[in-house]
Amino acid sequence: MITAAEIQAVKQRFGIIGNSPLLSHAIQVAMQAAPTEMTVLITGESGSGKESFSKIIHSLSLRKHGKFIAINCGAIPEGTIDSELFGHEKGSFTGAHEARKGYFEVTDGGSIFLDEIGEMPLGTQARLLRVLENGEFIKVGSSKVQKTNVRVITATNVNLIKAVEKGKFREDLYYRLNTVPIFVPPLRERGEDMVLLFRKFTSDFSEKYHVKPITLDAEAQALLQRYPFPGNIRQLKNIAEQVSLLEEQREVNALTLTKYLPEVGARLPITLATGTADSMDFSERDILYKVLFDMKKDMNELKKLILESYQNGGIHPTIMQKHQGLFEDIETTTLAKETSETTSHFSMPLRIESTKKEEPVEEGYEEDIIEDILHEEDDTSLSLERKEKEMILKALQKHSNKRKYAAQDLGISERTLYRKIKQYDIE
Repeated sequence: MITAAEIQAVKQRFGIIGNSPLLSHAIQVAMQAAPTEMTVLITGESGSGKESFSKIIHSLSLRKHGKFIAINCGAIPEGTIDSELFGHEKGSFTGAHEARKGYFEVTDGGSIFLDEIGEMPLGTQARLLRVLENGEFIKVGSSKVQKTNVRVITATNVNLIKAVEKGKFREDLYYRLNTVPIFVPPLRERGEDMVLLFRKFTSDFSEKYHVKPITLDAEAQALLQRYPFPGNIRQLKNIAEQVSLLEEQREVNALTLTKYLPEVGARLPITLATGTADSMDFSERDILYKVLFDMKKDMNELKKLILESYQNGGIHPTIMQKHQGLFEDIETTTLAKETSETTSHFSMPLRIESTKKEEPVEEGYEEDIIEDILHEEDDTSLSLERKEKEMILKALQKHSNKRKYAAQDLGISERTLYRKIKQYDIE
């Protein structure tokens, strides 16, 4: 049974920062698999630190005194990958001026780490499967079968099951590689590890360039932990170094940190809480535009209704039928009833009476209203920015300027709210 102290010792030895249970579990599996000869498939997003696990497995194995080579299959051209892995004979192809040993021959007795195994061509996959099954390979341009004793550790950031279904990866090879699966969690699932890693990167930067290290206040730390980091540890290190270089104030708050956290996807600052991202087939920006365009349509319909009602001396049932879309949310028995009964269910901004009871209106009043309607500013004055700012102000007032709850009420991230507060210069 592997203890927590042993896992911590491995973290220190290989420079792994973090206390996430998911991370500790992955390290435990790697430690259990290391003494065996079983093939290991390491999965996880790009930049999550998969190569560190291959080094753990090799260093704790019986092959630790043998050679260890890490190869990125996606970085080798398809035409030369067979030569790189298995070697070639002199004259086997144009430019092969002399024989060359491949990685499987060089690392005999050691371990080879094949990163991005999902990018390996199908022909090379067949050659690899033969190595795994029989320990045999043939150099390019040769007919001689050679033996090798190499432990293969692989990694990928793609879904190999889907690749098998699409015919891009051999099914037999997948099951041969996936003897011991290890999942490396993405940074966004590691909680407080983000803060620890950020502190480590800024500390390394300060030591290298002899500057005071950056520190984050409580709100900035919380903001950092909520950011999804699609680039994982690589992206976090990049941001930590940017902040260390560019910020004169060495204590960074959430508003300052927001400048260094790029937007993820096409997110709209103010969103409508009408469903989750998985249930929507369009972006949040499209939702807001749709709402505003619907408002514009309703306003234009309402203006036509008012104009026609004045021209006809009141709201006639035929007018209401023509514009019944405006009355869908109003409980009425039928649009054909008397206007006096129908209009009792809603209030109009103008003083309108039915044709059954006419009252004199102030002279010129009707013409002024019609003139105002005809020359009313176009609905485009309902700009997104003005409405957005109003919604932010209302949310902040509602929650006594507590940004966390205001962001939740608006349906946006707290980071986006910080950015918008700065953009609109909201006190």
